[in-house]
Amino acid sequence: MRKTVCTWWRSGFTERATNSIMQKREKKLTVGRVILRILCVLLVTVLLLCAFLYGVIFMLCRGPSETARNLFVRSVRETSAIGFLANLCLSDEEIAAIEASQIEVVPETDVSLIDMTAPEGRATNGNGADAWGYVDDDGDGIIVVPVSGETYSGYMLIVLDAMRVKLGFSPEDVGVRGYTVAEFAEKFGAVAAINGGGFVDPNGFGDGSIPNNLVVKGGEIYCGNNGIGPDFAGIDDKGILHVGIKSTDEIYEKNIQEGVGYGPVLVANGQAMSDESLMSGLNPRTAIGQRSDGAILLMVVDGRRATSLGASFKDEAEQMLAFGAVNATNLDGGSSSLMWMNGEYMNNKAAVIGVREIPTSFLVMP
Repeated sequence: MRKTVCTWWRSGFTERATNSIMQKREKKLTVGRVILRILCVLLVTVLLLCAFLYGVIFMLCRGPSETARNLFVRSVRETSAIGFLANLCLSDEEIAAIEASQIEVVPETDVSLIDMTAPEGRATNGNGADAWGYVDDDGDGIIVVPVSGETYSGYMLIVLDAMRVKLGFSPEDVGVRGYTVAEFAEKFGAVAAINGGGFVDPNGFGDGSIPNNLVVKGGEIYCGNNGIGPDFAGIDDKGILHVGIKSTDEIYEKNIQEGVGYGPVLVANGQAMSDESLMSGLNPRTAIGQRSDGAILLMVVDGRRATSLGASFKDEAEQMLAFGAVNATNLDGGSSSLMWMNGEYMNNKAAVIGVREIPTSFLVMP
């Protein structure tokens, strides 16, 4: 009897142990199946999303609207990170034909159109406002004005004293590191700042340490081997902004003190450039200009957002003319477009990887 009970107990223990092991295995298999199913659902979702996006891109590129196609191609091709999207449905030859534009010759800057002798560096109408109706309420010499259009919103800084605008650039850090707009302002003690010229940016992941055109800081030329770029904008020793400079000889002849290469030129001698030379997509934008009284105009426009898709070069030119610009040029845009003032960014960054580091910045000094 004792043997029978012992045998029964052992048999029962073995059976319970076996059941426990089976249950654990089944639990592991169940968890594994759940994880596998979740991964499969995620994979299918990603594939469907990719297929949907490709379908949208295909319709934009191959659909009936030539305007939509050209706008899409120019918009993505103006950024380093997603320029490849245009190649998904179009050949290199087709893209080149879309991007081709008639390059207009930029006239030499007529310095006689800039009158730096107006009271306090600005024209006034006797009622506290300048000739364009803007008032420096707090007396800091900087007027902040919101700007907007059908597809964009942003800010314009009117800097009444052009001599306060300098270039943020650190020659010793070329090839080593870049700076954010806020870091440039802090490094040089500026009260306001925007991004400046372009930089070497392979696939949108450059470190912002190398300008892709030459730079002028304090009258000295740096990175001269990089070339002057398609368009160069520089401020001379009298505070006059020159646009469309094409050679280093011109930089020396005009005694340029601060400047970068980028472009295109938006306004020259009071006239907007032709529609052909201002063809572009919609993107975040940055621009610099100058009124006839010498005040410097610094504009940054948001983009790649539901509330602000971005601006075209033509949009920039129209805004600059509306603010009285005699000369103006486009600066680096896209994910670099940022405006900083009094300790904070005024607009929204477009970069998903955070605030971009850049090699140059236009600063407003105290």
